[in-house]
Amino acid sequence: MPKIGIIIGSTRPGRNGEAVARWVHEIAGQRSDADFEVVDLLDYKLPILDEAYPPSMGQYTQPHTHAWAEKIASLDGFIIVTPEYNRSVPGALKNAIDFLYAEWNNKAVGFISYGGTGGTRAVEHLRGIAGELQMADVRAQVALSLFTDFENFSTFKPADIQRDTLNTTLDQVIAWSNALAPLRAN
Repeated sequence: MPKIGIIIGSTRPGRNGEAVARWVHEIAGQRSDADFEVVDLLDYKLPILDEAYPPSMGQYTQPHTHAWAEKIASLDGFIIVTPEYNRSVPGALKNAIDFLYAEWNNKAVGFISYGGTGGTRAVEHLRGIAGELQMADVRAQVALSLFTDFENFSTFKPADIQRDTLNTTLDQVIAWSNALAPLRAN
């Protein structure tokens, strides 16, 4: 059974991502075809990338990098919960992704985004990043609007249809995580 990490892609005080990740985890936890856990970037306290060698070399020297690498390596796929900041990915999320390379390879990734336009532009950037990291990004995506899925832009109250879209995203991430298992075994 695959292990799927639900990554909270924002470290901002008062972030909406934590409530969204809890919602994803609650719905995902009702399934029996994968194990899910929330992975909070705040728990890893990653500074701006401070490794001397490119991540593709795998020569990590910092304790925080080793801890982050161990967590990401232990997972078979990901749901990334991300806001959209200035038409792109939050700096903390991009930085966390950039710390590693091989730990991301041959794993599936799905996206749950939020913002004024549903966070879709952040996800478009993340899809390109995923390709470079040899990840399989799934087609389905949950795009949450700050205008309709949040009350006063801060209290998460997703529309009912979002649950169906989430389950489709989970279905695809699990299927691809299973399909890529032989590649991860090599």
